Amino acid sequence: MRTTPLIAAVLFAFVLAAPAGAAVPHVVQPGETLWSIAAANNLTTRTVAAYNGLSEDAQVVLGSTIQIPSTVEGYAALQNAGLVSSTPSSAPAPASSSAPAPMGGYTVRPGDTLSGLAASSRVSVEQIAAMNGLDPNGLLIAGTVIKLPTGAPAPARAAQPAPEATVVPKADPAPTPARVGAADVQNVAAQHGVSPSLASAIAWQESGFNNNMVSSANARGVMQIMPGTWDYVQQNLADRELDPNSAHDNVTAGVLYLKSLLNETGDESSAIAAYYQGLGALRSRGVFDDTARYIANVQALRSRFGG
Repeated sequence: MRTTPLIAAVLFAFVLAAPAGAAVPHVVQPGETLWSIAAANNLTTRTVAAYNGLSEDAQVVLGSTIQIPSTVEGYAALQNAGLVSSTPSSAPAPASSSAPAPMGGYTVRPGDTLSGLAASSRVSVEQIAAMNGLDPNGLLIAGTVIKLPTGAPAPARAAQPAPEATVVPKADPAPTPARVGAADVQNVAAQHGVSPSLASAIAWQESGFNNNMVSSANARGVMQIMPGTWDYVQQNLADRELDPNSAHDNVTAGVLYLKSLLNETGDESSAIAAYYQGLGALRSRGVFDDTARYIANVQALRSRFGG
C-alpha cells in the first residue's frame, strides 16, 4: 500500500508544539550539499536556506558551518522571508489524506488459473507471468497477490471474498526488513540525473522508505518495483548487476525506471503518471482519476524534500 502524505494543517499544529531554541551547528563535510544536509535532518532545502540567510541553490563550502534549525525555528524563518503564511487557514491546499491504492491489484481466488486471468485481461500467459515473477506453467495458489494490467476487466471471481491469507510470489526484487533515508534516495537520484525531490517524493508516497513493503499489486520495496519491471531495468537500463535483496539497489532500479519514463514522456507529470499507471495504459487511455490524485500527492510531497 502507499503511504499517506503529511497534510499542511497537521504540520502547522506540530510546529507550534515543537521545542524552540534547538538550532544545531553542522560542519559541511565532503560531498554534502544544502539539500542533502536538509534531507538528513527531515527539513526542506528552503527551510535550511531561509534560516541561514541563503538562497535555495546556494553552494555550501566545505568546512563551513550551517545552522540546523528546529522545526519551529525553521518555520519562523520561512514566515520572516515571506515564503509561508503565518496562519494555517491561508496555507496551500493539502494533498488528499489518503493515497490511491495500487492499480491492478488482485488476490487469487480458488478456481482462478493464470491462463484464465490472462485471457480475461487480454494478455498472454507469458506476459502476466513475467510481470509477476510467476512460472507460466506452474500452479496458481489461492491467496497469491498479483498485478493485472491497468484497466483490465475485473476477473470473474473478483466478487468472491478474497482469501484472508495472502501469498507473495518468490521473485526479485525481494522485500527485506530495511529502511533508507531521504538523503539515500536523493543521492542515488542525483547520480543518475533525476530530480532528488521527485525521486524522494515517489519513494515516500510508495513505501515510506520501507524496503519490506509489498503492495496488494505485488510491487516490492522502497520504490515498489514489480518483478517484471526489475527484470526490464536489469536487462536494459542498469550498467551493473543489481542486488535484489538490497534497499539501495531497489532505489537504484526505481530511479533508473523513473529516468526512462522522463525520457519517454518528456514531462514530469506524465512520468509520474506512468510510474503509477503504466506507460502503455497512460498512452492508450489517458490519465485516470486516481492517477491524477497520485500526481498531486507526489507534487505536494516534493516541498518536503527540497523541491
